[in-house]
Formats: sequence, structure tokens, C-alpha cells
Amino acid sequence: MTEIVLFDYWRSSASYRVRIALQTLGLAYRTIPVDLLTCAHKDRAYLEINPQGLLPSLCIDGHTLTQSLAIIEYLAETRPDSGFLPGGVVGRQRVRALSYAVAMDIHPICNLNVVSHVARLTGDEGARTEWMIKFIGSGLQALEQMLDDPTTGRFCFGDTPSMADFCLVPQVYNARRWGIEMSPFSRITRIADECNMLPAFRAAHPDAAKPA
Repeated sequence: MTEIVLFDYWRSSASYRVRIALQTLGLAYRTIPVDLLTCAHKDRAYLEINPQGLLPSLCIDGHTLTQSLAIIEYLAETRPDSGFLPGGVVGRQRVRALSYAVAMDIHPICNLNVVSHVARLTGDEGARTEWMIKFIGSGLQALEQMLDDPTTGRFCFGDTPSMADFCLVPQVYNARRWGIEMSPFSRITRIADECNMLPAFRAAHPDAAKPA
């Protein structure tokens, strides 16, 4: 079997999602760290792997895959017993909607490049924290309302972790890291805490992924 290789940064939300998926499947993989703080993702060698210069990239089954949700959906399609997406079309739409609410609405405006640019434009490092609190907070407020739904169970959709949970947990990690008050988000925090009791989520946590 070809070795699975993950190009990873320990605090990258997108990488964290894929680590959760790989750990949930019990797939052994080798990590190649790509340090975002030293701009290693812009090195020519890495751009040959991922022309966008983004993380993660996953080498698996003889392919090099990019974009975290596309990677997770590939794993769902090639490992159909994964449970990452529900069986019914309406359920799959629901899980995708919850996932996209994090990965496409919160994450893009709160990633390292955007927030660093905001700080440079304003000349105020305090603007970085203010930006994160505003946009992560408003995004979580919408997600909290989305989770007020009969399909929400122990996890974002029913009683099995799905792609939506793989997106939610890293976002909660970031929210707590930036000092966002989580008490208004009772559904989100309950689900994240439930996920973080599972071995796969613990193994994927940034503290476990941080290079020695």
C-alpha cells in the first residue's frame, strides 16, 4: 500500500479537519510540516505540490489532493463505510451546509493571510484580535441557530460524527484561542466537547500535531 502523506501545519484549521478524518478512519499517515509562519507554503517546492500554496495537501491512493472538504469527500466516497456523509440526499445537503458555513463563510475571512493583511493596513496589532472576535463570533452565532434543528443529535447531524463535526471542532479551537466568549453557543460547545472525548479527535488536536 502506498504511503499516505499529509502536508500539514499544526494550527491550520483546514489541516486539522483532514487529520480528524484520517484518524477517524484509522489510516496511518506521515506528516510533512509546512510552517505557515515562515512562509514555507510559498516555497517553489511546495507550490509544485499545491499551486495555491495552501494547506493541507494529501498524497493518497496515488493521487495528490488539495482543499480540505474535497479531501474529506474523497475519503467519504472511497471509504463508503466512513459515515462522513449521510446516506440520504437531504442529509448530505444538511451536512454540507453546516460544513460550508464554517469552511466557506467563517474560515476564509479569518485565515492567517487575511488577518495579517488587516493588521498591516491598519498598523494596529489590536485590529487582528478585534477582526477575529467579530467575524468568528458572528459566524458561530449563525451556526448556533442552524443547529437548532431536529436533525441535530449528539453531533451536528445525528449521533455519528460527520464532515460537519470535522469543521466545527477546529473552528471552536480557534474561537477559544482568540478569547471568544463561548457561553452564547451552547449547542456548538456541547457538540465540540462531545467530539473531543473521542480518540480520533484527541489524536488530531493541534497539541498532538505540534512538531517537537
